[in-house]
Amino acid sequence: MRWRHYHQYKPSGVEWLGEVPENWHIIRLKYTSSLNDEVLSEGTDPDYEIQYVDISSVDASEGIKKKEIMRFEEAPSRARRRVRDGDVIISTVRTYLRAIAPIHNPEENLIVSTGFAVVRPIKGVNSHFVAYALRAPYFVEAVVARSVGVSYPAVNASEIGDLKIALPTDSEQSAITAFLDRETARIDALMEKKQRQIELLQEKRAALISHAVTKGLDPSAPLKDSGVEWLGQIPANWEIKKLKYLVEGGLINGLFKKKEFFGSGIKLVNVFDVYRRNFLIDHTSLDRVEADKVEQSKYAVRSGDIFFVRSSLKLEGVGRSVCALEIEEPTVFECHVVRGRPIQPKISPKFLIHFLNSTYAINRFISLANLVTMATIDQDKIKSLEVPLPPRDEQDKIMAFLERETETMEKLEKSITKSIEKLKEHRTALISAAVTGKIDVREAAA
Repeated sequence: MRWRHYHQYKPSGVEWLGEVPENWHIIRLKYTSSLNDEVLSEGTDPDYEIQYVDISSVDASEGIKKKEIMRFEEAPSRARRRVRDGDVIISTVRTYLRAIAPIHNPEENLIVSTGFAVVRPIKGVNSHFVAYALRAPYFVEAVVARSVGVSYPAVNASEIGDLKIALPTDSEQSAITAFLDRETARIDALMEKKQRQIELLQEKRAALISHAVTKGLDPSAPLKDSGVEWLGQIPANWEIKKLKYLVEGGLINGLFKKKEFFGSGIKLVNVFDVYRRNFLIDHTSLDRVEADKVEQSKYAVRSGDIFFVRSSLKLEGVGRSVCALEIEEPTVFECHVVRGRPIQPKISPKFLIHFLNSTYAINRFISLANLVTMATIDQDKIKSLEVPLPPRDEQDKIMAFLERETETMEKLEKSITKSIEKLKEHRTALISAAVTGKIDVREAAA
């Protein structure tokens, strides 16, 4: 849509703002808002329950994504800034994260990190307009540009207060806010709809995989009782084998190394490499570790090896597995994963890894997990997992089918994801154009 422009503009005197409507004012943020007005007292009752927001829990486009509930006594020392309705929080440390969010109707016990500057618009300034202005790219980049430091860049709240914003008349602030509220809500609803499409695709993909690796591809094939309650029926010509009879030499623990040995040496499979959408290791993203010849031999990764997670902070993460294919250079694996080496050609590593990540297997692993401080599963329980085993040629047919079907779904998902990114860009550009006067939305807001 082509938006109208204001009739006359003037230089703002601020490089990143450019020209602004002639009747707008250029003013430092500190003259429109106060900063860091309230803190939680050190004398707060130790049992007082707070909802805490850290910098990593905030996104410039999505706002506050997560709140952690904790007692004051157990909260980090940085959990001190109080917020009120109409405030805007801006990260002053790790500014590259662009953690900026408006505060709308917060809980009384909502507390944010001292790593945020809490901006509170003064009486007479439209707080919603300020919230939009401070999330515009020009302002966000100005904050980042003033940050000092490499690994932990930071900026003083006073410097943020010295940054300039374009301030229209009261009536225009209200009109711009009404327009952006309506338009961003429309865009957000469309993005939510597209995100739901992605979720449905992922559910369809998971159901397709689970059905194929437990029931096969022929709907008319006769079935038999698997003898495994959680698995149900399987095709009559399939077998059931425990995992320990399908992997060579059982499950093996990985290499233990201290932090100083990471970063150089040979490639390393670690626990962070397990959670892959296609259940295959991405060799281009592997870390490196220093390992001697004995360690390289003992913990060597071969094509077809499968790696399991034994413990996870999230229940659904326990027992997750990934397969290594096409090893191009020496690679080892670390102690937070265990290795299983499928016996080929008895079982296809691809077929096995898809079964191990099916809803049947994951739910079984979850049911076998020990829950204390984190979810863990014993190696013996992993090895005792019952696996449906089709003839090898049927395994290959199933994998060919799944690879073809999931590739189609993934292309569609990428297309939807790309359209969501474009909507985000449009949303950001629209906000920026409106709060800097590049477009005149007064008539559209009416």
